[in-house]
Amino acid sequence: MARTPQDITDAELAVINLLWERGRTTVRDLTDTLYPGGTGAHYATVQKLLERLELKKFVKRDRKPWPHQFEPKIDREELIGRRLQATADKLCEGSLAPLLSHLVKAKLNPDQLNSLRDLLDDLEREKGR
Repeated sequence: MARTPQDITDAELAVINLLWERGRTTVRDLTDTLYPGGTGAHYATVQKLLERLELKKFVKRDRKPWPHQFEPKIDREELIGRRLQATADKLCEGSLAPLLSHLVKAKLNPDQLNSLRDLLDDLEREKGR
């Protein structure tokens, strides 16, 4: 099945995770972290991944300094929302409820369940205003 244009590959995700962690940085810094002792081919790979992320509008490039600086344009929360919705669209006819039910039943520890209860309580209070 073909990916939609806004999907992000695992390799692109590794790059954007580093950008979320570090903020603004260069191709060289990303390459050195992803491929310690890497070659020119590794540098070219990271450069290509950044170009793709830039085309998808997930990354912004500042061309003023040299070397160019890259930073994320999308935050982690937004990407999580997009990916969850894409999964819901594929598996659950667009409904997030089955995904959430599965996560709550199978994957959350007691502390996470308490955090979820607090979040739900906060959302209820906001809606009641």
